[in-house]
Order: sequence, then structure tokens, then C-alpha cells
Amino acid sequence: MSVTAPIQTGPGEANVDGYHSFRLGEFKFSRDEYFVYVEWPTGKHVMSADAFLRALQRDVAWQFFYGIVNFDGVVGTVNHYGTVDLFAGRYNDVYRKAELDHLENFSTALIKSTFEEMLDDWTNDGFDPFASPTETGSAFGIKRGNNRAAITRHRVTAARMVSMPGDEPLRTNDNGHPINRHFLDVPQDEPVKEAEPGFEAEVNAFNFFAYLSRSQVTWNPSVVSVCGDSLYCPTTEEYILPIIHGNDRVEWFIQLSDELIWQVEDRDTGAALAKVTMRPGDVAAMPADIRHQGYAPKRAMLLVWENADPDLPALISSGQLPSVPIVI
Repeated sequence: MSVTAPIQTGPGEANVDGYHSFRLGEFKFSRDEYFVYVEWPTGKHVMSADAFLRALQRDVAWQFFYGIVNFDGVVGTVNHYGTVDLFAGRYNDVYRKAELDHLENFSTALIKSTFEEMLDDWTNDGFDPFASPTETGSAFGIKRGNNRAAITRHRVTAARMVSMPGDEPLRTNDNGHPINRHFLDVPQDEPVKEAEPGFEAEVNAFNFFAYLSRSQVTWNPSVVSVCGDSLYCPTTEEYILPIIHGNDRVEWFIQLSDELIWQVEDRDTGAALAKVTMRPGDVAAMPADIRHQGYAPKRAMLLVWENADPDLPALISSGQLPSVPIVI
């Protein structure tokens, strides 16, 4: 079932645990001490509160990202770059065949504002949805305070390159970015920069590994350099990627340190396709017709290369471009 106009939106009354419920069209979201409940006309789904908040945090911070952000195997969003689908069971073969799936389309501004309110209300003091489990407090229990500093933290999106004049700054102890406990062995020396007079604003360099070693968040691909539509989006990974990303374009991964294990599934049905283990120096391309979720036993550095060309989703879905990077 698909609906194109919201019936009702906004927060409801707080429950006995202190949390407000939220409506977005025919979807209703509520939580208690341990769980989040998502209801729609043909079904009801439950998720652990910490898993839901980690997924919700990324959907909001990433502006709904490229393609599909699955919170798990049932609930998620699809970015149409101006509007967003909210779905339950649409990309789950069992739900679709049983006709229990549901989808509604909202303006990006409306769903984003509702999700932001939900994230703020449901995130307790001390819990950071962007941090690894050992670096944050608990998501569970009755409502207690908030953690707005964590859920509204600035996401790096360089205009040209980190460290360029007027662009995103380097991370240092002085601006609140200490070296992470897993990267204490990463050298912190910066390269020597010698620009010809008049080119000081055009030539720059920084220690990329040192920069990543000071990341406060996990599974958050920030933009550190831009060349046309080509974006370098490195990230540090620990524990489990909180979303299952369904691609609408090819993504390239370059493993920089440690190890990542990727579970790869069919984007539309969730059928298992492959398990990929990446170690330093490995390169992998995630096709445009799959979805993937990563597992990191130790904090790892990953470089994600994104092609931000806005025409790609339509070209791929129409068959004018292949869903894989190389056709043999």
C-alpha cells in the first residue's frame, strides 16, 4: 500500500516512561524503556531502542543519504532528493508477498523535522547514537534529560578539502578531537607545505591517517575532499553499521586499516548474496542493486568513494547505465 499525503504528523502525549509518541502520516512511532514500536495500517514492528536511535541518527545527519536507509530488515527510508519515502516491509520479500507492506512519501523537510524531534525526545543524557557501544552511555530506561550536543554535532562536508583556507579545519586536541584509544599508534606529524607566493590558498596537504585517528564517531562517512561530483568520504568503523544501506549508485570501498566484514544482500528482497571480508589494501565496489551492512571487530579506517552525480539514480534505474562498475 502506498500513500502520497500525510494524514497527521507531530508528537503525541508522553507515556508513563516519559517518552512522546510521534505520527508521520499513517505511521506511528513510540518507545518505552527498552524498545521502539513502529505501527502502520497493516502491521506493527519492534526494534531495540539503541539500534533504532543509531539508525535514526544517521538518517537525519546524512540527509537520508543515497538511496535506501534500512533501519533493519523491515523499516526504512528512500531518498528521492526532495521527497522521502517512509516504508515498512516494502524491501522485505515476505512482507510484500503477504501484502503487509506500507509506504508513504513526505517532503524532505517534513520527515526530517519529525525525525529530529523524535531523536531529541528519545535520546537520553549520556547516550551518543554516533559513538561505539564502549564510548557511550545507555539508551535504555525511563526518560532522563537529553544529549543535544551529540545528536546535533557538526558533520564534516568539505567544499574543497579539509585544511584549505576557509574550509573544514584539521582535528586537534585543542578543538576537542583527541586521538581515539584504538589509534594511539598512528603518527601525528603533518606534511611540509611550500606553496609558491600567491598560491597559498590553492595548495595544501594534511595527514589523512592522523585526521581519521581523531574521529569521535563511527560509521559516519564525512566529506574530506571534493573534485566535481567525486567525493572522498572516509570513516572509522567499530561494532556494527547501524543501517543496511541500499544503493542507488555504485560505491567504492578502500580498506585502510584493520578488518571489515560486509553482509551483502539483494536490495529489493533482502536475499543473501555474499559475505565480503576486507583487510588493509583491499578494494571493493558495492553495486547499485544491492544492500550492505558492515561488522568491525576493532575500530577500522575505511575510505568510501562516492559519485554524487544527481543523474545517476535515474540513469541506472532506467537501464541506461549498468548497476555494476564493470561489465564483462
